[in-house]
Amino acid sequence: MYLVRSACLFLGLVFICSAYVYSQVALRPSIQAGKVTGEITIDGFLDEPDWQTAPVLDSFLTTEPVEKGTPSAPTFVRVMATSKAIIIGVECKDPNPERIVRFSKLRDTDISNEDHIKVVIDPFLDGQSGYILAVNANAARYDALVSNRGESENEDWDTIWEARVSINENGWIAEIRLPIQSIYFKKKLTEWGFNVERRIQRNQETIRWANVQRDQFFGQTSRAGLLTNLPTFNYGWGLSVRPSLVNSLNKEGADGATIYNLEPSLDASQRLGPNVLATITVNTDFAETEVDTRQTNLTRFPLFFPEKRAFFLEGSDIFEFGFGTGSNTVLPFFSRRIGLVGNEQVPIIAGAKVNGRIGNTAFGGLGLRTNSFDSEGTSYDATTMGVMRIRQNVLKESSVGFIASVGDPLGRDKSFMSGLDFTYQTTRFNGNKNLIAGAWALYTNREDLLDDRSAFGIKLDYPNDKWDLSLTYSRIGKEFDPSLGFVPRLGVHFFRLGTVYAPRPNWLLVRQMFNELFATYIKNIDGEWQSYSVFMAPVNWRLESGDRIEMNVRPVGENITEPFEIADGVIIPVDKYHFMRYRLEAEFAAKRRLNGQVSWWFGSFYDGTLDELELELNWNPSSLLGFEFNGQRNIGRLPFGDFDQTLVGMRVRFNVTSDLQLNSYVQYDTDSRVLGVNARIHWIFSPLGDVFLVFNHNTFNDITDRWSLQNEQIILKIRYTFRL
Repeated sequence: MYLVRSACLFLGLVFICSAYVYSQVALRPSIQAGKVTGEITIDGFLDEPDWQTAPVLDSFLTTEPVEKGTPSAPTFVRVMATSKAIIIGVECKDPNPERIVRFSKLRDTDISNEDHIKVVIDPFLDGQSGYILAVNANAARYDALVSNRGESENEDWDTIWEARVSINENGWIAEIRLPIQSIYFKKKLTEWGFNVERRIQRNQETIRWANVQRDQFFGQTSRAGLLTNLPTFNYGWGLSVRPSLVNSLNKEGADGATIYNLEPSLDASQRLGPNVLATITVNTDFAETEVDTRQTNLTRFPLFFPEKRAFFLEGSDIFEFGFGTGSNTVLPFFSRRIGLVGNEQVPIIAGAKVNGRIGNTAFGGLGLRTNSFDSEGTSYDATTMGVMRIRQNVLKESSVGFIASVGDPLGRDKSFMSGLDFTYQTTRFNGNKNLIAGAWALYTNREDLLDDRSAFGIKLDYPNDKWDLSLTYSRIGKEFDPSLGFVPRLGVHFFRLGTVYAPRPNWLLVRQMFNELFATYIKNIDGEWQSYSVFMAPVNWRLESGDRIEMNVRPVGENITEPFEIADGVIIPVDKYHFMRYRLEAEFAAKRRLNGQVSWWFGSFYDGTLDELELELNWNPSSLLGFEFNGQRNIGRLPFGDFDQTLVGMRVRFNVTSDLQLNSYVQYDTDSRVLGVNARIHWIFSPLGDVFLVFNHNTFNDITDRWSLQNEQIILKIRYTFRL
């Protein structure tokens, strides 16, 4: 009955809210794609004759600092299309080109705080999905999938495309070629959703062509303009074959032998149509994947680390499930459960994946076979795992879907999970506001799970520029533990209320104020409370300079029913604790060569005190060289014992060109006492091929301050994609 009442209340709220949705859809601006009659060289110069005859898009307005204001410099966009590719040319005029903010050259680096242009395309014209391409004035490329229906971006996704840039006395020019075989698209469409955004960083200025509203996100393709006059695309046979060859030298311990391995691997994909792709992987290798950034954990719950492996990221937007789910409540499918157990890699023998869209239906299926392995003295057999996802678009911007998974990384029997979700979304609530509401339900099974194995939740969200309001509720069963999912807490009711009021005062130095209140209350299903937290930001001001200052107050409660070790030798005993945390934080604008963020949490903590100091510092002395430092220091003084934790990391980036970089990352923490070094040379010698040279080195510092080698590895990986 509780579930029925909750569902009825939720659907009633959706019905009431949807009554206010503005029924008239505004006409979408459009630009025609020009035709290519000659050869186009991607070099950052729009000097071919076809560029001169292509239609020009120049009607841009600002979203920052003034909504629908006049940009400080003009922008001209031209698009051309062939049967094989989309080609985009952007002229970014600038009266002071020497002041263009451009540091990065690395692929997929964060260029949001530099001068850049960003393009979003919706080749299904469904208003719920899309691809994002961005490039800065150094030709650093960034690509992402539209995620959460435009509210966010899945920046870990990568595809094959080209971009080149040139700078002249009038500004800078970006030239982009996106092969049609690099994306999915709906057959026979002659127009796609399309939008362009430009950032002029020193002015803290953002301009757009379509969807020029602060309340709307750039990735909301339902609000994008249209790219028309598209030809009939030809993706050829649709076959891509990418063999890789991995040479490695591995050494375990100071006295261990150095072992040489030569391992081939293969990824191949075949289009089953312009919008469906089947992929296989054999002897899968992830040698090029960056190491995880270490985290400290002052809770009794597991930490979350994001997926970084390319095979699992392709089409990952389709597997997103349930509005209101996430790493703090439930992720029904968490791909890091496959091929990773703890910190140990498990060999993937082979896998297959099919994903795409047919009409208004998006679907994905994934199946993999992992090899046998040993972990902490226990042997595990080879196992097969799979997941399936179907999502049907309904009501213009909404969807209903189904997810299911089978198999267990540890080979436990009778493991499966299934669930349903519904998400209602509109970008036209009360005329032009965002409104999202969602409900989901899941059930899991495994031979060792006997109690309540269900979970469900609802969320109502009003995410807009001045007001951002949300209400979330989740119920997680006592034994809801999906083998391929991530669930930090079992057997709880989870409540969260979020309120952000963000006015833009007419003050000399302040651009926007974020007055925040996030209240979280978690109680056991049996009724007793487990945790509460009230996060408040009476001051969170973004300045006209791009700098930011923030002050926070956070009352916290923890009901500890079983002792847990918070630090080495420090045990938090059973009791109910109430304490106050405070934070001071300052962020320095990334437009400067030296920038970063400093944060200090302080106050009471489990009947004692805790100071958490964090520093992130970025120094870009030139476009060739960059340094990134991150450090955290925890100083705990508790009745049960004192602890000091330090975590430091330093990343050095040597950017020869946007296609050749050397990156090294060194990190150390006093908990593990392991000094880790990860260095990578990445050379993209062709849009279809690249080379990685990777060096990993880990040494352990024992209690006598003696350093001993844990492991060392040198990897050379060469891969090339053959397209037919």
